[in-house]
Amino acid sequence: MKRYDLIIVGAGPSGLSAAIEAAKRGLKVVVFDENEKPGGQLFKQIHKFFGSKEHRAKVRGFVIGKQLLDEADEAGVQVVLNATVIGLYQDKEVVVKMGEEITHYKADAIIIATGAAENMVTFPGWTLPGVIGAGAAQTMMNLHGILPGKKVLMLGSGNVGLVVSFQLMQCGCEVVALVDAAPRVGGYGVHAAKVARTGVPFYLSHTIVEAEGETEVTGVTIAEVDSNFAFIPGTEKHFDVDTICLAVGLSPMSQLLKMAGCEMEDNPKRGGQVPICDKYGRTSLAGVFVAGDVSGIEEASSAMIEGRMAGIAASEYLGYLGKEEMDTEMAALDQALEGLRQGMFAPKNRGKVIEKTEEGIEISTSLLKNGYVADDEIERFPGVTHKVGVHPVMECTQNIPCNPCQDACPKGCISIGENITSLPIVVEGSECINCGMCVASCSGQAIFLVDEDCGDGTATITIPYEFLPLPQEGTKGVALGRNGKKVCDATVVSVKSAKAYDKTNLLTMRVPKEFAMKARFFKA
Repeated sequence: MKRYDLIIVGAGPSGLSAAIEAAKRGLKVVVFDENEKPGGQLFKQIHKFFGSKEHRAKVRGFVIGKQLLDEADEAGVQVVLNATVIGLYQDKEVVVKMGEEITHYKADAIIIATGAAENMVTFPGWTLPGVIGAGAAQTMMNLHGILPGKKVLMLGSGNVGLVVSFQLMQCGCEVVALVDAAPRVGGYGVHAAKVARTGVPFYLSHTIVEAEGETEVTGVTIAEVDSNFAFIPGTEKHFDVDTICLAVGLSPMSQLLKMAGCEMEDNPKRGGQVPICDKYGRTSLAGVFVAGDVSGIEEASSAMIEGRMAGIAASEYLGYLGKEEMDTEMAALDQALEGLRQGMFAPKNRGKVIEKTEEGIEISTSLLKNGYVADDEIERFPGVTHKVGVHPVMECTQNIPCNPCQDACPKGCISIGENITSLPIVVEGSECINCGMCVASCSGQAIFLVDEDCGDGTATITIPYEFLPLPQEGTKGVALGRNGKKVCDATVVSVKSAKAYDKTNLLTMRVPKEFAMKARFFKA
């Protein structure tokens, strides 16, 4: 039976982060993963991450995945793929299935970083081909280059549903509607806003009645629900679709921990059946640690920090690290993790209705109900300013832990301050040089460069643009408002692409000046 100092189950963001920390301290580490490619969910993530520099903010998920793999390889971590761990037993014995072979391994410490699985909901027709999880759609698009469908309805308005809806459109699908039984958008407002301004309608307090079709999905009917989630007769709406995507939450894959005898609990705020553990991932079984979504559903940025914590804790448990050194390193990681757990979407706020920002500004009711901030609400937020000449307009309206815009501006025009969840402001007396770095760096695509009056009755708006084919200079089309509806005709002035923009193109369009603060998307 082969032995290791540390066995890690799961080569996702938390598992790889844990492996790197442990291997750097001299542990012999092996990581088992059932997939044919390492990296977990990261290689599906083509959008830019939130947070700060220390959280790898404004870096796309698949790039972070490559960085972690390179670090793991350099540290000497052994990653074994197509290896399904089917058992975790006493004395830290792990049973792994590879092909047709079953192999037993032992270690002095174990870290379980198995992540989470997609939840499903049932309705008439839910087993038809064409009903898929949003994660499956991401896998098809971003890993295998396969179009999930042509006309898609998305069920679920959390971050997964919002992000995948946008990515579906990026790969050429038509998203006919975004539906959620909840009365409010569940994910970040900036994610919802970038979907809404492309023209996708939101149907909150609605859910699926049935999927239609005999051998495959050909349509779907939704209906409004009351406060008890019962269908309201007469509110049915039909859509012709070939695909229904379900983004209705995740459940921790904690079966191995239960098998091993760890103390478990049902905790809805953490996603379901999870192990009882301390903040460094120590479970009730000595030498068995957890990291990432298996211990509670959060963002990948948090999972990476939790992985580092578990790797350090395992190193200390095995004597490769002194307690004093561990405490020093953990304090810094604690601070970084706490930064990500602030704001409106903090774990402590799950299930709460937040009515005002940390600055005391009333939350946009239109954003929560329709996916976009209404024109008569946008001016209340501090990033929305008016100035002669080109200047940034930041339509960031919720307290999210994110500050790349502050670091991106070479002239210091933008400030978030010491609190990473504060709403961005334009620094008084600063001068924008129209470089576009703030627009390209914004993970929520919520920053625009606006010249409200060019002197000839027109205005220009520079928007983040991540669709193909790219419009050319002089292309005529229409400008869409925050609600995705036409506000005026528009002409493309320029489309800039640069390595520094990291594949976010900057499209500048010219519109009549009275629409400078309303036009937010270009459609050829």
